[in-house]
Amino acid sequence: MINQSDLTLINHQTGEFALKLTSFEDNNPFKDIQCQDCFTFIWIKDGLGKVNADFNEYDFEAGSLFNFSRNQPYKLTAEVPVKGIAIYFHFDFFYIYRHQRELQFNEVLDNHLYPSPFTRVDNKESGVLKILFKQIEAEMQNSELAQHELLVSYLKIFLIAVSRLKQEQQSKNTRLTKSAKEPFILQKLKTAIEENFRTKHSSGDYAELLHTSPKVLAKITKTHFNKTPSCLINERIITEAKRKLHTQCKKVKEIAYELGFEDEYYFSRFFKLNTGVTPQIFREQVGYRRAG
Repeated sequence: MINQSDLTLINHQTGEFALKLTSFEDNNPFKDIQCQDCFTFIWIKDGLGKVNADFNEYDFEAGSLFNFSRNQPYKLTAEVPVKGIAIYFHFDFFYIYRHQRELQFNEVLDNHLYPSPFTRVDNKESGVLKILFKQIEAEMQNSELAQHELLVSYLKIFLIAVSRLKQEQQSKNTRLTKSAKEPFILQKLKTAIEENFRTKHSSGDYAELLHTSPKVLAKITKTHFNKTPSCLINERIITEAKRKLHTQCKKVKEIAYELGFEDEYYFSRFFKLNTGVTPQIFREQVGYRRAG
């Protein structure tokens, strides 16, 4: 038996979706490449298989909660029938005003610095998530006063729960002590890179944005990531370039321009230096022509 149900909230100003809740059973709605301009969370209650995200492959089983950032391509290959819930929400729905963006949620919503895109959900958190999804489902069918504000509040509670789980599991995996936790400036750096990597490519730019020196910034990233700020910036640019080459049919020149490179040939050299192949060869090997 194949069963799938959807609830969708539309932004009446733009005509586009704002929030979507999907439950699926004995069906895999993610078997083809997905790439949406929204934040995506997929909770696998039953089933197992593999997920491909940003050209990496991971195994999953029941109790896996995936989170994908905006425009991040992913695909799930189920080995047995899967059952679960997926929730999607648009940036403009969650952040009514851009300046309201809160650092505490960046770790989950912009997940490109995490080693894997999923979190294990234990029995205790499973009960919490079930209640939250029920509340979101009920409110999506209720168009009363302050519906938007209440739904955003539920989403914030959901993100806090996921953030705590992810941080707890990451701490166990890496044996972090309290003294080794990321400083606030590193959280701000992650946000700054995510918001500016298309236009600002040097570590000096980010040191200036964060009101610190390049030397201090380099010391912090070396301590917590064993990488330079330039390496983090370049990795984010390359990830975005791969996503665009993988899912879009735009010319390399257009993609280069969108990523802040005025010279297509400089972008090609930059891409090859960081990946070992040119953008064109990468596209021919794993790009959008092979996406199906």
